Amino acid sequence: MIVTVQQHIMFEQRRRHPEARGRFSWLLSGLTLAAKMIEAKIRRAGINDALGSAGETNVQGETQQKLDVYANQALLHCLGVRDSVAALVSEENEEPLVFDRAAETGEYIIVFDPLDGSSNIDVNVNVGTIFSILRRPPGHVGDAILQPGHHQIAAGYVLYGPSTMLVYTTGDGVFGFTLDPAIGAFVLSHEHVQMPEQGRIYSVNEANADSFPPAYSEYFAALRKKGYTSRYIGSLVADFHRTLLKGGIFFYPPTKSHPCGKLRLLYEANPLAFIAEQAGGLATNGRSRILDLTPTDIHQRTPFVIGSHADVTNFSN
Repeated sequence: MIVTVQQHIMFEQRRRHPEARGRFSWLLSGLTLAAKMIEAKIRRAGINDALGSAGETNVQGETQQKLDVYANQALLHCLGVRDSVAALVSEENEEPLVFDRAAETGEYIIVFDPLDGSSNIDVNVNVGTIFSILRRPPGHVGDAILQPGHHQIAAGYVLYGPSTMLVYTTGDGVFGFTLDPAIGAFVLSHEHVQMPEQGRIYSVNEANADSFPPAYSEYFAALRKKGYTSRYIGSLVADFHRTLLKGGIFFYPPTKSHPCGKLRLLYEANPLAFIAEQAGGLATNGRSRILDLTPTDIHQRTPFVIGSHADVTNFSN
């Protein structure tokens, strides 16, 4: 039996929250619509002048690609028209987009990285969209955005590659859906995903090894002695997706040029950490559990270590 992501959301909603009004499922449909728009644009990027730089930089100081701009606009539009959304936070925008909606209507805050790894599209490497959903507590919307990761009510990513996959959790396991182009729907393909307890792969940009803290370099050396294989794609979603399915450990350590780390806590580390823990893995900044960190800025960066339970535990110890 084919189960689409919309059907799965409705089934889970009836099972876990029979009193729900369907507003959350309607919200998630905005995410899947935007994902299909982005996927279609990426598929034709080489023949519709969608590759290359847009000629501007974002708030991170990074050069925006044309597809960064398109992906951001698609998500802002598809989610902004949902009246359940109180605020949208994007990597590409300096400030949150806040909607003037009553608390009983605008219940959710969505943070996202529209197109992680977009600079790799020119060479046909996998890229992805990462998102996190928070519930809006009482009070001013702006004050509600900076919540620790354990407050997330849902998180996920879309991986655009040989096939397009949506992977998400609402706190009751991890599920994967593959886009079937024949019917234009995400279909359940991976049910209750579990990360292997321990892997045989480590993933890190070893070109920066000279500026890693000693604890990281020592751990990599220990892994090599144990026969671990090194694999690094350079697109966060793709590297994490492999780690989720195959096990192992992914690192983005602090470096001399980025002493606080490079990945963003709110819309990169938190959603992936939520998924990892729901699949039996762990995520840390090298000292503390990622989901326990309270952000102080929407674009705050963090060191990031994520993967199989045994591998992350061994590093932390």
